[in-house]
Amino acid sequence: MVVGLNAGFGVSGTAFADRPPAIDPGLLPAGDPAAPPDKTERGSGTNGLCFRTQASTSAAVIPASQRSLDLDRAWQFSRGAGQLVAVIDTGVQQHPRLPDLWAGGDYVAAGGDGTEDCDVHGTVVAGIIGATRVDGEGFSGVAPEARILSIRQTSSLYQAEGAGRNKSPEDFPDGYGKVSSLASAIRRAADFGARVINISLVACNNNSPAGEAAFGALGAAVRYAAVEKDVVIVTSAGNSDNACKSGNPGPDPLKPAQDLWSTIRTYVNPAWYDEYVLSVGSINSNGAPSSFTVPGPWVGIAAPGENITSLDARTTGISDGKYDNQGKYMAYSGTSFASPYVAGVAALVRDRFPELTAKQVIERLQATAHAPAEGWNPYIGYGAVDPVAALTNEVPRELPPKQASPARSVQLAVPAPPPPPDNTARNVALIGSGAIALILTLGFLASFPIRRKFGMTIDDL
Repeated sequence: MVVGLNAGFGVSGTAFADRPPAIDPGLLPAGDPAAPPDKTERGSGTNGLCFRTQASTSAAVIPASQRSLDLDRAWQFSRGAGQLVAVIDTGVQQHPRLPDLWAGGDYVAAGGDGTEDCDVHGTVVAGIIGATRVDGEGFSGVAPEARILSIRQTSSLYQAEGAGRNKSPEDFPDGYGKVSSLASAIRRAADFGARVINISLVACNNNSPAGEAAFGALGAAVRYAAVEKDVVIVTSAGNSDNACKSGNPGPDPLKPAQDLWSTIRTYVNPAWYDEYVLSVGSINSNGAPSSFTVPGPWVGIAAPGENITSLDARTTGISDGKYDNQGKYMAYSGTSFASPYVAGVAALVRDRFPELTAKQVIERLQATAHAPAEGWNPYIGYGAVDPVAALTNEVPRELPPKQASPARSVQLAVPAPPPPPDNTARNVALIGSGAIALILTLGFLASFPIRRKFGMTIDDL
């Protein structure tokens, strides 16, 4: 079974929808040593070369995704100082804007330390979380004073040793990364002392993974990190155009109150363990759900995930996209890049409110998000993350359940008829004016007999 950015696993079939089973803590794997479960090799020929990047041409401009979060205001309250954020990904390349990068180990290449990023993915994720601020440059990490712990767990450019024997130089590598090593990486990050773990990768299955040993270990690992080590675990919701092509249906308009756990076609892990992790959907620049987000009853929140700018894994600058080994350009888009925005905000919250537990941090993030009209939906969860609100708002004691609210027919109150107009002042004025006019008229008429008595005419006056 392979877990990664572009590869899925499992056999298609009818899924028996259910929530995760009770977790067996006895299945918790060791986190040490950080080494691949198998002997591995880099792909051969051109397809084994590390991806190239596209440098950003707008270094001075604040990226739209960052601007929507109003980070300048959020930084008045917290910058993530002292928070260790683990990035379990394709590795994080050394970069001058990640001055306190910790090498946490490598489950892909024997002898690696987690600081090689051939896929140009983990470095982008890490930059979104914790890249330091630079005068004159618009881009910055969400938590610029946080530290990054890099653990490489997957790569599309590696494969099990010997897998390339029957391949031509033009063939793509199989990719490498296992659910079992993901579980070990989570355990390792928690034992390192990470306060937040970001997992921008998924394992998708079209059959319930409850009975598979690797998933039992994954469940034990997320529970261990979240409960026993008090770590906030943030993970991507998955992309329908990559590993999770089957996707899941959204709410049925004819059955608005239907339990979405009963309609699952694709199990997305580790998001499936929603009691212990916060899964993140993607929104575009207009705040609408991205078309590639895999909906699910586990989705908790959303963040920008399209046309992202972050650190360049090949230079000391920043980048807007990468080229694969066939020369195809790919902008940085996906739930993989929405997740680190939320992980960065989690680091800000942990810095400002150190007394909060991991569960309380997740609840605060969800409660202060910009909620959709129905309160929650399987594409963006409780809504778009709001860093300023997460750092300043009062939080309600309890969130509504992760269930879309059906449309309701509500009889609006009939407005009371307006009171009749008060015309008293007008009437008094009219009556008074009429009386005065009448008196003047009568006075004028009464003056004629008097003038005749004295023989006066107008010409005599």
